[in-house]
Amino acid sequence: MHVIFLHGPAASGKHTIGSRLSALTGLPLFHNHLAVDAAKSLFAFGTSGFKNVRAAIWRAGFREAAAANRSFIFTFHPEASVELSLIDELVESVQSVGGRVFFVELVCSTDTVLRRLAEPSRTQFGKLTDPMLYQELEKQGAFEFPPLPAPFLRVHTDSSAPDIVAREIASAIQALSR
Repeated sequence: MHVIFLHGPAASGKHTIGSRLSALTGLPLFHNHLAVDAAKSLFAFGTSGFKNVRAAIWRAGFREAAAANRSFIFTFHPEASVELSLIDELVESVQSVGGRVFFVELVCSTDTVLRRLAEPSRTQFGKLTDPMLYQELEKQGAFEFPPLPAPFLRVHTDSSAPDIVAREIASAIQALSR
């Protein structure tokens, strides 16, 4: 059992690449906004209730998948409303059954992030779409997060097509699994 843990800033391609990777590998995509949208239906982003609901969904997803020996792809935007201890807990739930978590960091420039924020596909999940708001949140420290475990793979997504990045990730994980 393994989890491909895609992480990076807003608009770095997590959902797009995760979807392509899911199509390539047959692994389900448990993307960040499934829990975010559910929590936002009840509570404002960042409130205690929001964080508790989001964390409960993530915990349940990881715990149940681990118990069922079900590999999957997860997307995560490191930001200040998430406790690092929660990420450690999610990883532990996988490792406790002998599974592995492959951290894959998606990197892109701020210029690329700001340009991509306006893409129509971002509205599907109520994602951040306002470049000025993004910059304000960044100034306020909303995207500060302690370092995650060293990535198994770091991919620059500024000019790489999502299909190519997904194939690169799938190949790298397949090579490790041999």
